[in-house]
Amino acid sequence: MIEPLVLLPGLMCDARLFQAQITAMSHDRAVTVAPITGGKRIEEIASGLLDQLPHRFALCGFGLGGSIALEIVRRAPERVTRLCLITAEVQADTPQIAADREELIIGAQAGRLDDVMRSVIGSDMLAPGPKRIPILDDVLQMAGALGPDVLCDRCEYCSGVRISKARCDGSRGRP
Repeated sequence: MIEPLVLLPGLMCDARLFQAQITAMSHDRAVTVAPITGGKRIEEIASGLLDQLPHRFALCGFGLGGSIALEIVRRAPERVTRLCLITAEVQADTPQIAADREELIIGAQAGRLDDVMRSVIGSDMLAPGPKRIPILDDVLQMAGALGPDVLCDRCEYCSGVRISKARCDGSRGRP
């Protein structure tokens, strides 16, 4: 059997994002979708994952998962045998992007998570075709299952700065 494959999902995605890849690749290798939780910064998440991942593995990250994958490679290049990055950001957010993320959080916390996700996805993210609407529906379901508090946490990972309490307190009374 070839090396295991570790998949890291994006901003508001979970294992469902990689269902087709899991099905296709799990016949000849172990495939794991690792959670992108366990810290308040990308560095903390990567460190926590390295404690749990196999000694050597192939790594694929999508979006935020790609940024975490890059940090894993930076910390332990000898452990990653192959790397695939899909729409990964390699630079920190600019102040404008961080401000735009706060607007997303405001909308999500106000009960408009579907609208926020549609704006994030945009009209050009998904290719035209018969699977476009089902894929969009899947993404919206993943985001809905994760909820606005996860959006807030993950936007903090992306920006590297704490989002203000007024923008991110949700129902759990964050400090």
